[in-house]
Amino acid sequence: MKKYFNFLPILIVFIASCKGQTKTEKKTVHNKDFEWTINIPAGFDTVSVEKWAKIQNRGAEAIEKTYDGKVENNAKTIFVFQNDQFNYFESNYQLFDSTKDGNYLESFREVNNVIYGTFEAQMKSAKLDSSSSTQTIDGLVFQKFKVLITFPNKMVMNWQMFGRLFGKKEFTVNIMTVDRQKEKELLDCWLNSKFEK
Repeated sequence: MKKYFNFLPILIVFIASCKGQTKTEKKTVHNKDFEWTINIPAGFDTVSVEKWAKIQNRGAEAIEKTYDGKVENNAKTIFVFQNDQFNYFESNYQLFDSTKDGNYLESFREVNNVIYGTFEAQMKSAKLDSSSSTQTIDGLVFQKFKVLITFPNKMVMNWQMFGRLFGKKEFTVNIMTVDRQKEKELLDCWLNSKFEK
């Protein structure tokens, strides 16, 4: 099974909620690896590394159960923020060498299929809708995959993954929300973030 599963932490959010965050005010985060600066909205809590690792492990188990294969997760977390139980903002990266790993766009599409298939298998009573597109952020084109999940209780989760290569590093942002106002805040901060060129 391909190892590019930097989305897997999000898959398990509905199975187990994450506790033990530290309260944050609006803050600016700068990542030197990608020369990326982003303003995180007020009210989002930092999720601890330990708690996120547990969620990643449960996410990997969900994929392995769905596809009967072993998941190798080499993603390095940049940050994870949470507001309430189901509003998450996560960023990570991992190495991607097209000479060994193949075409990036094909890999991204394959990951999209795994995401959709895992949601479908693990949330059988939910209605799913997905779309793929591109999104330009600070002049850089990102691949975008979006899944809208409607549960029988009428709760709607909107999950979006953005990814692109920076040299031999795959950079990914995941936004998962059930609150449309929080979704707007997260999308605004992401779409207005800056990459030094």
